Amino acid sequence: MKVNAKMNNENLYLYLSGEIDQSVAGDLRIKIDDYLESVKVKNVILNMQELTFMDSTGVGLILGRYKKLRQKHVGMFIDKPNEQIDKVLKVSGLYRIIPKL
Repeated sequence: MKVNAKMNNENLYLYLSGEIDQSVAGDLRIKIDDYLESVKVKNVILNMQELTFMDSTGVGLILGRYKKLRQKHVGMFIDKPNEQIDKVLKVSGLYRIIPKL
């Protein structure tokens, strides 16, 4: 699992690649939180184009980051999930909370 970050104006783009499951969720949460603490942002965009697998652990991880950002009045968006990830996000109901670009 890899995560890369790029700033564009006041938007933080997080590029997720690989798999999100229980074995990587703890480390990934720390990496994402480090990015979020290091910069002031208006929006966070999760680019999932290179994400190959995500289970309920990944959904929980994303929801946790969303709640943390919401307290700071920072928006979160999902960008370019593949068909499998899109299905997980639909079934979980996450799109009702976090919009897809």
